[in-house]
Amino acid sequence: MPVVTHAAGGLCLQLLPGAPYSARDPVQSQSMGVSLQRQRGVHAIGSDRRVDFDTWPGVLACTPAGIDVFSESAQGGEYLVLRWRGAALTDVPEADVHGRRVEMAGHRQALALALRLRRLMLATEADPLALEHAALVLLSLRQVYHETPRRTARADMARVLERIACQFGQGLALEQLAADEGLPVLRFLRDFSRATGMTPHAYIVETRMQAARSMLLEADRPLADIACACGFAHQSHMGSVMRAALGMTPTQYRQLSGT
Repeated sequence: MPVVTHAAGGLCLQLLPGAPYSARDPVQSQSMGVSLQRQRGVHAIGSDRRVDFDTWPGVLACTPAGIDVFSESAQGGEYLVLRWRGAALTDVPEADVHGRRVEMAGHRQALALALRLRRLMLATEADPLALEHAALVLLSLRQVYHETPRRTARADMARVLERIACQFGQGLALEQLAADEGLPVLRFLRDFSRATGMTPHAYIVETRMQAARSMLLEADRPLADIACACGFAHQSHMGSVMRAALGMTPTQYRQLSGT
């Protein structure tokens, strides 16, 4: 799936695919980014010093203009970027982030908006007004950078994400995931949501859907086989999940991807 771009009203949206990449971005305009998938690699932000990164879903990042960003990942991860120039949006002030990139993990509202924007950008029938409205709502979340970032349960949830990545095709019960971490179900649900911006169930469904997108690139692989391999109850279940998330059926996605 190539990069999908939409520009309107001084805003530019880009949906970056979950694919290997190595890129340098001089960030000549202000930008916000929301991670839709976990991705790991190396990056250098505002310097030549490269460090390892492990970005989870639901991380909202704001980068002021003039910050040089290098990033490289062997697997990549789906990522939504919103860019704008202050001159184009006179009612949008410069971000007060003290000339540096700022991130907030587990941002539930930003992730929900990014997922909605993904669906709108990939839909077979464009809705420019809905796209612009959702982008402006996302832009309004820049106010979070005036607040103190909240603590997350990231360290405690790392094992859970690894387990889901390995076992998404199997039945995964909330109660068992919580028990294996030695946590009450409600505490586990709260900690997971704070760390990723979504519930465990939503994360598992998203993981299965992303796996299905990759398998759909295999042109001759039957849809029923893909649904089973990804942990969906049946082919229709996979279809309903993809329509809700991407605005298209598995067959339409396969055609759009050129396979």
